[in-house]
Amino acid sequence: MGNTTIQWTDKTWNPVTGCTKVSNGCKHCYAATMAKRLKAMGQPNYTNGFELTLHPHMLGHPLRWKKPARIFVNSMSDLFHRDVPLEYIQQVFDVMRKTPQHEYQVLTKRAERLAAVSRSLSWPDNVSMGVTVESADYLHRIDHLRGTGAKVKFLSLEPLLGHLSGLDLTGIDWVIVGGESGPGARPMNPEWVRKIRDKCVAAGVPFFFKQWGGVRKKTAGRILDGRTWDETPFTAATEGE
Repeated sequence: MGNTTIQWTDKTWNPVTGCTKVSNGCKHCYAATMAKRLKAMGQPNYTNGFELTLHPHMLGHPLRWKKPARIFVNSMSDLFHRDVPLEYIQQVFDVMRKTPQHEYQVLTKRAERLAAVSRSLSWPDNVSMGVTVESADYLHRIDHLRGTGAKVKFLSLEPLLGHLSGLDLTGIDWVIVGGESGPGARPMNPEWVRKIRDKCVAAGVPFFFKQWGGVRKKTAGRILDGRTWDETPFTAATEGE
């Protein structure tokens, strides 16, 4: 488990690393690039680079963290990848159940598998489940998410690659939006973001705007219409410059 610069979480926990590309949002996968770097540095969990790898020795790490934290599960993989056995997913959920002091955030692009195994999982109240939707082609992932037993259901609309005209926020508790960053980053139209923001405001759904992205994401910043949008289901909204 380690600290992270991801604005909407505190720490990451990776009992699985590695993945395979499944949709357009994976084109410039930050995790694949980072895994190569960590392998070159000799980090033992990345001996296999970005090949999907289970790390049972990582399962117990949250049990040693007594201070409450918001934890992003498998920032370097996808817990619902077809090559992660159901029994292993259940072990991850068991650890989350045993550490109610933490809030866990699980995110997947494999919503079909999520839906298929949801009834085989015991959903603790401290687990938030999300799906990534980068364009209208993947709006169906939200329907799969709605059918899960997660107490908090959220959307990561990042990297946002198109207008989500058919976005339905029924049953959704939180929306995160962000543009792609790094070399070759694909542009994000501000109107796509505003329409999502307006839909969230109208529906009373917390809206978190992560970044404009681009090749120089720090320069682009994260101001939308004169303010930051840091709303979450866990804390009151804040404003800033």
